[in-house]
Amino acid sequence: MPERLTEMLMDTWTPLIILWITVLPSIYMAPMNQSQVLPSGSSTGLKRLNEEQRVLHRSKRGWVWNQMFVLEEFSGPEPILVGRLHTDLDPGSSKIKYILSGDGAGTIFVINDKTGDIHAMKRLDREEKAEYTLTAQAVDRDTNQPLEPPSEFIIKVQDINDNAPEFVEGPYHATVPEMSVVGTFVTKVTATDADDPVYGNSAKLVYSILEGQPYFSIEPHTAIIKTALPNMDREAKEEYFVVIQAKDMGGHMGGLSGTTTVTITLSDVNDNPPKFAQSLYHFSVMEDVALGEPIGRVKANDLDIGENAKSSYDIIEGDGMDIFEITTDAQTQDGVIRVRKPLDFETKKSYTLKVEAANIHLDPRFLSGGPFKDTATVKIVVEDADEPPVFSSPTYLLEVHENAAINSVLGQVTAHDPDVSSSPIRAGDRKRNHSQVSRVPVAIKVLDVNDNAPEFASEHEAFLCENGKPGQVIQIVSAVDKDDPKNGHYFLYSLLPEMVNNPNFTIKKNEDNTLSILAKHSGFSRQKQEVYLLPIVISDSGSPPMSSTGTLTIRVCGCSSDGIVQSCNVEAYVLPIGLSMGALIAILACIILLLVIVVLFVTLRRHKNEPLIIKDDEDVRENIIRYDDEGGGEEDTEAFDIATLQNPDGINGFLPRKDIKPDLQFMPRQGLAPVPNGVDVDEFINVRLHEADNDPTAPPYDSIQIYGYEGKGSAAGSLSSLESSTSDSDQNFDYLSEWGPRFKRLGELYSVGESDKET
Repeated sequence: MPERLTEMLMDTWTPLIILWITVLPSIYMAPMNQSQVLPSGSSTGLKRLNEEQRVLHRSKRGWVWNQMFVLEEFSGPEPILVGRLHTDLDPGSSKIKYILSGDGAGTIFVINDKTGDIHAMKRLDREEKAEYTLTAQAVDRDTNQPLEPPSEFIIKVQDINDNAPEFVEGPYHATVPEMSVVGTFVTKVTATDADDPVYGNSAKLVYSILEGQPYFSIEPHTAIIKTALPNMDREAKEEYFVVIQAKDMGGHMGGLSGTTTVTITLSDVNDNPPKFAQSLYHFSVMEDVALGEPIGRVKANDLDIGENAKSSYDIIEGDGMDIFEITTDAQTQDGVIRVRKPLDFETKKSYTLKVEAANIHLDPRFLSGGPFKDTATVKIVVEDADEPPVFSSPTYLLEVHENAAINSVLGQVTAHDPDVSSSPIRAGDRKRNHSQVSRVPVAIKVLDVNDNAPEFASEHEAFLCENGKPGQVIQIVSAVDKDDPKNGHYFLYSLLPEMVNNPNFTIKKNEDNTLSILAKHSGFSRQKQEVYLLPIVISDSGSPPMSSTGTLTIRVCGCSSDGIVQSCNVEAYVLPIGLSMGALIAILACIILLLVIVVLFVTLRRHKNEPLIIKDDEDVRENIIRYDDEGGGEEDTEAFDIATLQNPDGINGFLPRKDIKPDLQFMPRQGLAPVPNGVDVDEFINVRLHEADNDPTAPPYDSIQIYGYEGKGSAAGSLSSLESSTSDSDQNFDYLSEWGPRFKRLGELYSVGESDKET
């Protein structure tokens, strides 16, 4: 430790001593090119100086100084002398005063105004500020008049090695493929030094490895890290921790240093083949396993990772290459063996397969190391399962005639039990207490029997022109047969025996199994005969042959010169040209509709023009029945609204009059309040009479006013028969005699009325 301290002191003081020896003598040297001439305005000062210094008319004046330097980080008991300012006008007397201004003047740098000595008062750091620009001026001490123009000069802070290198971007991480050759680039690191890179070796860096050898190396000046050991295997060691040092002063003794770490990871390459965990695999499977179902897994391990570890599996040999298949599980990289075709224990009880696992992504650099694949043997044992019966044929086709008798035998289906210990088979049998059922489709074809007679394909109606020619084809008809003979249909056409010598029409068989109807002569007339009926016999070629008779309707029509049918009815002769029966019916319907509209219009007009005055025979005044009893008569129900006979307690509004129809419309009068209970009938009628007299809608003649109000508190109740559900003939009025002499007479009147009606 003392030796190291001594070396550091020597490195620090040696440049200072050299600088001091170089700079100190030059402070008093005055370069000729820095001579300054006083301005003309200072002639008075010049005379005074000439008298004191006994100098003739002109003399060269200027600053005497060099560029100044000061060491950084220098500290001592007294301020350090940076340099001295001097002008050739200074004879050594105290008449001149030196003034300093600029960066740090008065705080960092202080000048002796008499001698011009400049001292640094503080400890300086070049990394904080490398140079200071100051201005010096000489003035007369008494008058403060400038003797020389101000001049700038620079004080530079001289660097010392006081900053260690730093790795700003550290720590570092890098990746290099495994099995790389020596000298493979890994990464590059960079350190920085805050010292002056121009002056000395304080910022000259040299790099070295402190930890990480012999695997990696570093270029001393470029800081490039490379591999130093060949064939580094990731599977053996994946990560390396390397310590890098950067030292200034060119790496010499006394230099400062800094370190950083670099974590180097070996990336994987496909340098390892897949390897099965075992050379022989055993699996067992039931014979009734579903197709595509996995029965086992095999695994080939690969020391590589990622894409380099992916493998594909194949069956390369064995007696079950077409029975089984193997696929790769993308998640686990296992080989999954599946059933490709149905298994049969009774046919083959075991299989032997040879499977191969091979890498998908190969690296050509390592192919010489051997095949990147591996094989293993797989033995599969098939176990017996209780199988359902097996039919001798996958499908059956049976035939039966359509007229076959009930319980006729159509055919036979057969099945057998494929198990070693076979059991009897029956239709719908469940053997060994399991639902082992087989099904097979059986198609039954019904064979045709000639049991249907042929007939016309449609109801044909032929049209014959009156101006037709002999031998003209009137109609072509065809026939159909519901039967389905093997060789197709073949029909025979003929006329009835009594129609063979028909003078009007004949038939002709066509090659396409149709029939043509021909006219024997011309001159057909609708007036003579409008419709002809031609019976035709149709026979098939079946065994036994079937036949039917169809009648063809031939209608005589009027045609144009081109043979186009225009009209086929006799009535067409009497109708106007171009006007059919349908058009006449439409015209007649329109006429009837117009007549109905006219009748309705006239009726509405008559009803609207009826006088408002009621006829004498309908006058309500003639409909008055005079009697001495209470309530209205039975005959006045035609002229008045029955609603007026309701209790007046519920009547609040205006009730229209039926006996008149006033020309002017008035607002209905405000209904009076309901009559309270206990009001006398006489008072009630007077109120209603006054109301009728003041009613502007009342007729100008006398009119009856009927009120169904009988007062309150009557023990007998109402005597009116308007609301009675029984007829007069059903009523017995003898009980009125029991109510007293007042009602006895009333009972006699009603009894007399009933007897008069009977007589």
